[in-house]
Amino acid sequence: RDLVAKTLVRAEPAGMANYTLPDAMRAHHRAATGFALEQGRAALFLDTGLGKSLCAFTFAENAAAASGKPALMLAPLGVVGQHKQEAAKFGMNANICRTPDDIRPGLNLANYDRLHLFDRADFGAMVLDESSIIKNFSGVMTRRLMSFGEVMSYLLACTATPAPNDHMELGQHSQFLRAMPSSEMLTRWFIADQSEMGRYRLKRHAIDSFWSWVASWARCAERPSDLGGDDTGYILPPLDLQRHVVD
Repeated sequence: RDLVAKTLVRAEPAGMANYTLPDAMRAHHRAATGFALEQGRAALFLDTGLGKSLCAFTFAENAAAASGKPALMLAPLGVVGQHKQEAAKFGMNANICRTPDDIRPGLNLANYDRLHLFDRADFGAMVLDESSIIKNFSGVMTRRLMSFGEVMSYLLACTATPAPNDHMELGQHSQFLRAMPSSEMLTRWFIADQSEMGRYRLKRHAIDSFWSWVASWARCAERPSDLGGDDTGYILPPLDLQRHVVD
């Protein structure tokens, strides 16, 4: 047993022990955000409607306070204004910044397409909303984000749609969070699938080891109970389908 334990690979925590969580958080929010803050660099793969935004805002505010520098949260075009309104609902002040002159202490929101305008030295933390944007390992934006975050103590990647069967996407998240380079992940746990060029297949004997490692830097949930929460109010009723035939 001791020998097996020595072979297990985990992302070492590099976060904070003391942090503040808002009263508005439910049990699954607290579990996910607390894990991310204690880990320091983490991913939250929470399904749509589970409150990723609140987790991200809280992570950013605590990381900004711990680092003594502003936190930058990047989002797709058109979502930044929505995040500002959402943060206000929880009594949080989110500042929209379009240029370096707009940066303020605490949480700063910006579109991905403005990343090139900022200096990474001005921030102590970075949060990616819809972090599947880093899926393309050869993309220009992916390279910019990897470089921008490589010196920051606090990183958070949030998305509701990580492809569980697209291991390259998990590898990209791992590399962004500095848990392990994507190439090393593939070498350790995967084998090239000769039946499908460019695809990698998880080695059968490595399944438990691989997902145990992923769980050391990420949390994934389809419903609150996956993280110890209450599913009440989160389970949608069955669809009422009515078929209309038009001649």
